[in-house]
Amino acid sequence: MPFALPNGHPSKGTGEDLVLTDPLTGLGNAHRFFDKVNRLIADRADDPAPFAIGVLDLDGFKPINDLFGRAAGDDILHQVALRLRAAMDEHSTVTRIGADEFAFLCPMVFSEEAAAEKARMLIEVLSAPYDVGLRTARLSASAGCALFYSEEDTTEQLLSKAETALYQAKRSGRGVVVVYTREMEEAAKRITRIEQALRRAVAAGEVEPHFQPIVDLATRRTVGFETLARWTDSDLGFVSPATFIPIAEERGIIGQLSQLVLQKAAEAARHWPRELFLSFNLSPSQLVDHNTGKQILAILQRTGFDPRRLEIEITETGLMGDPASAEKIIEDLRRVGIRVSLDDFGTGQSSLGRLRDFRFDKLKIDRAFVSSILTDRPSEHIIRAILAMCEGLGMEVVAEGIEEEEAEKLVTFGCLGGQGYLFGKPRNAEETQIFLRRGG
Repeated sequence: MPFALPNGHPSKGTGEDLVLTDPLTGLGNAHRFFDKVNRLIADRADDPAPFAIGVLDLDGFKPINDLFGRAAGDDILHQVALRLRAAMDEHSTVTRIGADEFAFLCPMVFSEEAAAEKARMLIEVLSAPYDVGLRTARLSASAGCALFYSEEDTTEQLLSKAETALYQAKRSGRGVVVVYTREMEEAAKRITRIEQALRRAVAAGEVEPHFQPIVDLATRRTVGFETLARWTDSDLGFVSPATFIPIAEERGIIGQLSQLVLQKAAEAARHWPRELFLSFNLSPSQLVDHNTGKQILAILQRTGFDPRRLEIEITETGLMGDPASAEKIIEDLRRVGIRVSLDDFGTGQSSLGRLRDFRFDKLKIDRAFVSSILTDRPSEHIIRAILAMCEGLGMEVVAEGIEEEEAEKLVTFGCLGGQGYLFGKPRNAEETQIFLRRGG
């Protein structure tokens, strides 16, 4: 393998070296990785002693690449490669197999525990700051590992298992290591079955909006409805949104799904009393898609639904992916009268700075705080503080997940809006019309 020069450009080598080498980092490429693993499987054909492979994916590399520029991103990848190569023992190999994805082969690692420990060590190595000119940047990484146990395992199968484990690691958060198991394979197959069924359902328009009332807490009068997606498949039966929404997000279906549900929701809400608003959730990936605003406005135009009756709910997680893109989408929506609400406040990466940097019309307090205000003094004080802050910022507040005694307490605190099964479960469009005819 040719060595990497200090400026990040690999040295010249033989024709075969160049074919098997990643030109940016000087590490081997995917071809070299497959060659190494194929040779090791052949060597152990008569006595298939275990060995481990793993795939490392950098967490948050794209935002750093966007912030510091392409050249700085390339320099960081070069630094990553140097660290990984230095962390390999004399038997092991590391290669670059994707934009910010690296694969490693450890012939002398014989157990799942040892593979996980090796991957954790590599993640630790990658977590130290990176020099970017006069500044520094930090990265984390996630890893998926798989072990070779018998000659029936091919390189393609091992890599597929490691990628499945990596996928699970990325779903679990940053800096996570997952080693492939048989149960994981069954879970991956189920996710794929759901994905394929969901694609068919979206194409056939089979996902339906349901509507949950949002009320004025003092009068219990319905003032609007939140849209919630519901899906029942002919083979799978009812599939929980907690299951299919993350799959839609991860597999790139969420845009089409969201447009379908908003179209149906706007068509239904058009027949409601005009003082009622429709609330609709945007996913994190939609806040980095510059077409999101245009798509929403096109749907409103097609259905004839007044933009001033629409509220868009977003989460802080959605804002973090690409704040500049999110800000533009929010401003585009607000410009035509659409209101914007910050959902699930108080969970995850809550930041008061975001309330200053982004203009929100409403804030929704997460049910985790609401459900404990009767027994937990800190939760009560936090909600009081949120209400006082929102009053100063000119923002409305809705508390989620309310039961009867909590509703009474929130009214005394000055909270005006509420949502929860106390006021109504989600209903389909026809049932919602009946609910409204009966006085809502």
